[in-house]
Amino acid sequence: MILHCVFMRLKSAMTPDDKQALFDAIVALKQVIPGILDIKYGPNVSPEGLHGGFVDGFAVTFESPEARDTYLVHPEHVTVGERIVSSTDGGLAGLLVFDLVL
Repeated sequence: MILHCVFMRLKSAMTPDDKQALFDAIVALKQVIPGILDIKYGPNVSPEGLHGGFVDGFAVTFESPEARDTYLVHPEHVTVGERIVSSTDGGLAGLLVFDLVL
């Protein structure tokens, strides 16, 4: 299994409703892309203060590296990914992606 973690610096102009709509679009990918086992999202709740401005994020659990690779090029993911990038402060610089083998 692969845990695909995405940490975001969302634009300060995003409302709570905007954030929820973005996360809803991310969660909806589970219904259209094979191999997604779970998707969790939310704000960083660590008390350490080491977030570096990445205060929102989500994690996708894939059944295999191949399922993750399918997700990366899937047209629905590409569309949602463009929406994520346009929602971050600094575009791609507003994202941190980290994958772990489980």
